[in-house]
Amino acid sequence: MPELLLNLSPPAWIVVAALLGLIIGSFLNVVIVRLPRMLEARWQTDARAVLDEVQGNLQLGSVTPAAPLRPFNLAWPGSHCPACQAPIRLQHNVPVLSWLWLRGKCADCRAPISMRYPLVELLGSAAAALAIAHFGATTTGLAAAVLSFGLIALTMIDLETLLLPDELTLPLLWVGLLVNLEGRFATLDEAVIGAVAGYLSLWVVYQGFRLTTGKEGMGYGDFKLLGSLGAWFGWSKLPVLLLLASGVGAAVGLILIFSGRQGREVPIPFGPYLAGAGIAVLYLGEPLVRVTGFG
Repeated sequence: MPELLLNLSPPAWIVVAALLGLIIGSFLNVVIVRLPRMLEARWQTDARAVLDEVQGNLQLGSVTPAAPLRPFNLAWPGSHCPACQAPIRLQHNVPVLSWLWLRGKCADCRAPISMRYPLVELLGSAAAALAIAHFGATTTGLAAAVLSFGLIALTMIDLETLLLPDELTLPLLWVGLLVNLEGRFATLDEAVIGAVAGYLSLWVVYQGFRLTTGKEGMGYGDFKLLGSLGAWFGWSKLPVLLLLASGVGAAVGLILIFSGRQGREVPIPFGPYLAGAGIAVLYLGEPLVRVTGFG
């Protein structure tokens, strides 16, 4: 098998990447659904521990013990219908095809299954295929696919929960620095400065907005995501990333507000726009720098 893979032609590698991307996209769905719930359970446990400690210090007695949480992580329990909890059979767990075969409904209770599931699988497939098509079946191509997978997961989680979990943003930052040990997307010096400058640039904007209006304009996850992208692409790409993300985000936000689909006071997630800008810079970095005049 290894010899067969080594002898694959570039088009064959793209097909292999697309198929593997479907499988990884299926796993990304698990991350998108379960990671926020895992974090919520952890926060509840931590809050309960703090409350118990405070009650004990005040000698008020412990609060009523909460029911123990069932084990819940990315591996357990197995895939199941969110409506009826029925386990997903193996033949119904084939990326995209099973959703089409079942017409987007659970095989047991016929409850609708969100289109997000096949969409994420297709995005994973496209991300892997594009990375290999652009960078070849190389370490750089693999790194580009990994970045794309992380950005897909962060985008979907932010859209649904307004969260950008540290469990995804921080590993992306460290992987970006490791990838650039050999200068694949930026020199190591540029990557380190990019990570710091990316975080601090949005932190400064956040503090200025908070001092001026008394409101929080964005979350710390946005700072960390831009810091991660700075680690991948270097400090010189940060102006382009910010221009693309803020420009597209502002345009979409205005359209949603004036069309009545979004209230003025309803927060709009910024992570998807940062992620989209990251993908754009990944494949069109130098042309974008020249067009925007930041080079």
